[in-house]
Amino acid sequence: MTSLNEKDKAVVRAFWAKVGSKRDEIGMDALGRMIVVYPQTKTYFAHWKDISPTSAPVRKHGRTVMGGVGEAIGKIDDLKGGLLNLSELHAFTLRVDPANFKIISHNILVVLAIMFPDEFTPEVHMSLDKFLACLALALAEKYR
Repeated sequence: MTSLNEKDKAVVRAFWAKVGSKRDEIGMDALGRMIVVYPQTKTYFAHWKDISPTSAPVRKHGRTVMGGVGEAIGKIDDLKGGLLNLSELHAFTLRVDPANFKIISHNILVVLAIMFPDEFTPEVHMSLDKFLACLALALAEKYR
């Protein structure tokens, strides 16, 4: 199981402090990429009239996703407890396959590497990858 040490947490918090103001752009690009690269994820958004990568619904949901990432960073010391409501929402109401949490995490990493090449060092990459894996596990908690 992936776990975060104090150094990882500090790296994630410091990186977010630098890039968090761009969360809407990050979210739109990550979600748009996910929908294009992993077309099976479109099933969750079939009710949207426009599912193109830069559409208003993609932009709005990308903002929501990255708002959740920001919330998780604020609860980094207790992701499972802190994100219990989000886990319940995704498991029981939205019925999202938890495999999709890994897919969106991957796309977030890709976008961060593209948008912030100087800041996205191997150390940042490793800590963010671990954080997003822990976040995916926390969101999948209510599926067990």
